[in-house]
Amino acid sequence: MALKISVIGTGYLGATHAACMSSLGLEVVGVDLDSAKIERLKGGRVPFYEPGLEELLQEQLATGRLTFSDNFDAISDADVHFICVGTPQVKDGLAADMSYVDGAIEAIAMRIKPGSLVVGKSTVPVGSAARLRDRLRTLNPEVDLAWNPEFLREGFAVHDTLHPNRLVVGVASNEAEDILRAVYAKNIAEEVPWVVADLPTSELVKVAANSFLATKISFINAMAEICEAAGGDVTVLAKAIGYDPRIGSRFLQAGIGFGGGCLPKDIRAFMARSQELGADQALEFLREIDSINMRARSRVIDLVRRELGENLAGKKVAVLGAAFKPDSDDVRDSPALDIAVQIHAAGASVEIFDPKAMENAKLRFPTLAFAQSIDECLAQADIVLHLTEWQVFREINPTVAATLVNNPIIIDGRNALDRELWQMAGWKVRALGRAS
Repeated sequence: MALKISVIGTGYLGATHAACMSSLGLEVVGVDLDSAKIERLKGGRVPFYEPGLEELLQEQLATGRLTFSDNFDAISDADVHFICVGTPQVKDGLAADMSYVDGAIEAIAMRIKPGSLVVGKSTVPVGSAARLRDRLRTLNPEVDLAWNPEFLREGFAVHDTLHPNRLVVGVASNEAEDILRAVYAKNIAEEVPWVVADLPTSELVKVAANSFLATKISFINAMAEICEAAGGDVTVLAKAIGYDPRIGSRFLQAGIGFGGGCLPKDIRAFMARSQELGADQALEFLREIDSINMRARSRVIDLVRRELGENLAGKKVAVLGAAFKPDSDDVRDSPALDIAVQIHAAGASVEIFDPKAMENAKLRFPTLAFAQSIDECLAQADIVLHLTEWQVFREINPTVAATLVNNPIIIDGRNALDRELWQMAGWKVRALGRAS
């Protein structure tokens, strides 16, 4: 008999998971308390930007395998229930807010049928799965809980779900593993690595991976600081060390650092949980990783002041990019927007353009100015900041752009532009970790 699954929470993770599981041939119902979001999904519209997802959503709705509801009773006949709700950082500390996960468990516990499996995908503090399993079994003794962390990259989420580089399952019974093998049968047939772990290890895998990536990004940004002090070039340094197979070249692009809804809050929650476990010294290095990351943003502002002077009043600063990364409209903890806000607060006139994240940026920072095009953003600018490495920005003709600005000065916050091309067009190009 074919499995039917439910997906609890239809945000970025949940909507992607629901559409992709349907495309693997499973019957799927996505459930959320947000009725407006559910209506958009029913109409084939994704409430955020993710390449390829809206097309996949519409395709799967047409098959009849994928449905959405704001009524939790819709999950009652499902066999497997994926928890895909958010775990944001609490407002008064570093820890993860578990209220949405806890609420999801309470909402579904008495609605699911005997023999069902609840599967957590949300990123949670280690120890949460065991606690939630105990609570679930108190409410409904004939169900079980497993953990199956997600490893989605924004901009590649559909590919990462349909063709994962590994599947990690934290289980407390053989029956739970068997059910998950049935869910992911097509992936397993493609020889995707299948890693079986206990519950705490499965929780740790995601935060350990994010911590490692954050460390690598902050490491190269720390090297950028040293290169500036010593007169070196961090791009050449990164290329040289990247050839070492023990290191690799990925995530060695110096710039304004990481942001988004995962890495910053996940490493902070990991630090908070390590303190609760009495193992805070083991993760003390993450405090410096976080500090280096935030310092990279301040260093861009320092470069702006070096070029325009300490008094930024009356200066127009053109900001190319608002999303925390390209191919996304996510502006959560966006380094680009953080820099724009700080420069605006210093008295400059800031104008921003981003191909996809404008509306989200406006909602978060309505006092900032937003251009309708790249040309409008560049017009009469005293300095240009390239802060999100969209392909459309790399395709700008620097000769034409030079005719639009007051001063042909650009700070490449991502070390992604063709430096020589811009310099040949008369631009002064500044970047973190490289001589002017």
